[in-house]
Amino acid sequence: MSPDLPPVVPSVTAELVAALSPRLRKRLDAGVTKLLARPVTRDGDSVRIAVDDDTDVVLHAPGGTVTGADAIHCGCLLAPDCLHRAAAASAAPVADDPPADAPAGTTPTGDEPTAAPETEPADGTAQTDGTGPADGTAPAGIETATDAQRVAARAVFDAAGAVLEAGADGAGAVLQAELLHAAHTARLAGLPRASAAAVSVVTGVRAARSADPGHRLADLTGALAEALGVAHRLPDATGDDLTGLRGTVRQPYRPDGSLRLYGLFTEPVLTATGYAGAVTWTADADGRLYTVSDVAPGGPARATGAADRAVRIGDTSLTHRELSRAGLAVSGATVSPTGRLGAGAGVRAVRAAGASWHAEPLDRLWSVPAADQVARALDGGPDLLFLDVTLAGTVRGTTGDCLLADCAGVPLRLVTAHDDPSLPYRDNLRLLAAARGSRLRIVARLAPGPLPRVLLLATEHPTDPTARVDLGLDRLQHADLPAGAVASPAADVPAADEPPLHLLRRRVHQAVSGGRRVLALGGGASGDGARLRRLGLGTAGDLLDDLHAAAADRSRDSFGRLLPADTARFARSWLAAALYTDTVERSLCAGAWAATAEAPAPARPTEVA
Repeated sequence: MSPDLPPVVPSVTAELVAALSPRLRKRLDAGVTKLLARPVTRDGDSVRIAVDDDTDVVLHAPGGTVTGADAIHCGCLLAPDCLHRAAAASAAPVADDPPADAPAGTTPTGDEPTAAPETEPADGTAQTDGTGPADGTAPAGIETATDAQRVAARAVFDAAGAVLEAGADGAGAVLQAELLHAAHTARLAGLPRASAAAVSVVTGVRAARSADPGHRLADLTGALAEALGVAHRLPDATGDDLTGLRGTVRQPYRPDGSLRLYGLFTEPVLTATGYAGAVTWTADADGRLYTVSDVAPGGPARATGAADRAVRIGDTSLTHRELSRAGLAVSGATVSPTGRLGAGAGVRAVRAAGASWHAEPLDRLWSVPAADQVARALDGGPDLLFLDVTLAGTVRGTTGDCLLADCAGVPLRLVTAHDDPSLPYRDNLRLLAAARGSRLRIVARLAPGPLPRVLLLATEHPTDPTARVDLGLDRLQHADLPAGAVASPAADVPAADEPPLHLLRRRVHQAVSGGRRVLALGGGASGDGARLRRLGLGTAGDLLDDLHAAAADRSRDSFGRLLPADTARFARSWLAAALYTDTVERSLCAGAWAATAEAPAPARPTEVA
């Protein structure tokens, strides 16, 4: 996947790949690889790929997104049914299908485009997805899924199951196009959540196959579990459960009167979908969080540059970086359910004084006990944590080096929020490791797991408590550290006494990466299932054995030839193991933080807004 190419909506890629002959489909992955190595030039709304000295592929993207197959042109003799057009669409980032009422050539934008972005009309009025009542109802008048929605959900389940069957290593452009076609069908059937989840899987697979620095196997696993889980549950869902599984295309922005906001920090956004920008977090006097975002198609340069662009709200000229240290007075505010501030025509905003993290009203964010903040995040609230920590040096863990800190007696692991080398997260974390013994106030994002672990986003300055550092944008220097600070080598941490859930989690992740074949080779002979049962995780042991059995289940016909694999059975077994692992890990996370929240319902890893 190339961030230099404009995003292409799923229906376009699916249409171009479907038009290829069987012979050309076999050559599509090689064509994508070749195209990614060719020079790309941009001229206004058009992007040109030089296939060779005599042939160019041109993508026309008015509004920044390719929304029709006729917007991709090729100069070769086989056009328009050539391999180059399909390869170009398959190499580009995946955009969201525009809503039915969106003008041609436009696409909504948001912090996470693959998760049904929030948009707001220019006049500030609220809009919803427009999903009408179902064709049929349950005997008691409860709404049920329509026939078209059941068919679309089945298509998403089958296509996502085929990707799981092959694994990210084997899910080439053809399988990706089939899943994109299913995503488009789901969107047309009024299932934006299933559609967005399917798109997330495709973008995750492309990031994995292109060795994108931002790729994380856990994120792809979550996206696949979301797509399969929603598609599996939707046909039999009713009432409010059905409404949640359908999701919404657009979040309604509701009037919220006048707001007095105080800047907290700015976070760069760089997604595997080809979107980049910045999000500035603010809080009001009661501690409620609000965000102002500027995210659009782009790469690392836009992620770092957006912080110096003016925020798009009212007439204020504040940049995101300035807002993170200042304040904002807003009148006629409109706010989405997730706290995003709207930028409608009736919104007015002017610069106001900010506040220190140690002063009211921001100080109250850090006064909430860490366990209560974790409980709130696990129950579906904001996943930002406001913590006071004492740095304890670098430790070596199973997933690499991380910064160890003490948080009110809890040994906390601080890790980078993004691995892309263009963002200074990793360099800043390495420098902070030299400030051992420093007590700092930080902002982090919870990373649920058996051990207390967070993604470090912002911190107060190591030597100046009145200043703060946005770790994804600002670069610390050695002069910023306390006098005498010296980096020390990472220390080995004794293995924690925790349930061996990693035995199941490892197999779940292996299936996503390598497909069914990596689990079918060893069958259930490894003894991990029996070990889990001996240690009190009987359900985990049974799920692991069932996963191995489903992977190895291949029948033969009377001539000894292998019959087609039961993809659906393997997908259901994998989904059960993935949801169980996620739910137990969240419960263990609550226990590790001494949180008292109830264990959450089976997780929805990429909940559509």
